[in-house]
Amino acid sequence: MPRVVSVRFRETGKSYHFDPTGFDLMPGDHVIVQTVHGPEFAHVTESIREIPADKLPAELRPVLRMASEEDLEKNRERRRFEREASAACQERIEDRRLDMSLADCEYIPSTSRLIFYFTAEGRVDFRELVKDLAAKFRMRIELRQIGVRDEARQVGGLAVCGRELCCTSFLPDFVPVSIRMAKEQNLSMNPTKISGMCGRLMCCLKYEQAAYEDANRRMPRPGSIVQTPEGRGMVMATHVLREVVRVRLDRHSEQDDLSLFRLDEIEILSRAGKSSRKGRIQPAPPVRERDSRAGDGGRNGDRDRKEPASGPAEEPDTEEPPDMPDMFDLPDDPGEPEGAASEDPGGVNP
Repeated sequence: MPRVVSVRFRETGKSYHFDPTGFDLMPGDHVIVQTVHGPEFAHVTESIREIPADKLPAELRPVLRMASEEDLEKNRERRRFEREASAACQERIEDRRLDMSLADCEYIPSTSRLIFYFTAEGRVDFRELVKDLAAKFRMRIELRQIGVRDEARQVGGLAVCGRELCCTSFLPDFVPVSIRMAKEQNLSMNPTKISGMCGRLMCCLKYEQAAYEDANRRMPRPGSIVQTPEGRGMVMATHVLREVVRVRLDRHSEQDDLSLFRLDEIEILSRAGKSSRKGRIQPAPPVRERDSRAGDGGRNGDRDRKEPASGPAEEPDTEEPPDMPDMFDLPDDPGEPEGAASEDPGGVNP
């Protein structure tokens, strides 16, 4: 398997694989790599490792050399110029009252090009803005609209767990995340608790989804009839992570008799559907004998058959509350940002 090293062209963004070409590189080292735009400054994010060839691009570009002090100074000047360009662009946006939010600015010296990344609710007419920036900087200007996920990746920050954002630190690509994952993991439907810094569903919902799906497949649903070491009962609640179930035993007592059992201690007699109702286990209704006058089921028999007295149906002692409407008013995230997202929001595409 080929040996590769992962590098980034910016502090945040996507990592790219390069051929170390004999250099002993460690995370944090600064190098000069060969890209489609020519030699570029980058920093190493992961140590050298082996990766199957089918997971690498067709052409693995090489690391040219270690960065010198002159390269480091040029990179600092480049970042300084990008901050000045961002401030100038933000000022022009406010002057022209454009409905857009500037996310980041990238300067590519080899092609004398300035790229501004922005987010917006819809289409924005920024032709006059491009003219202003081109007249000020005297170089090629590009404006690329990106999604809120790409904006969070470029801006960076800390997540609710206290760690750096996954998309900023290690997540190479965005994965599809849906509200169904939060429901299967028994998470609160409060949008503030299951949303990330970008306002979309947290990417980490995908990490343990396979484990929850496997556990939910083996666990009985509330309303299922099970056989326990203490007798027959109905499942009232489940704890997926601990793999325990809370069962109401059929002891015909006036008070609720709930007990906890491990999954390996019970035997599932009948599984309940998704719309099952919780309640006390009711005995099967007695079979009503057919009226002798019914005979062979003729018209007279049907007319003379005794019907049960009408009245309200007996409700169980407890009832499962109806499904709460989704408070999260966002559609399932397909994994791609809305709008004309940039193909390479994280840096120079090697």
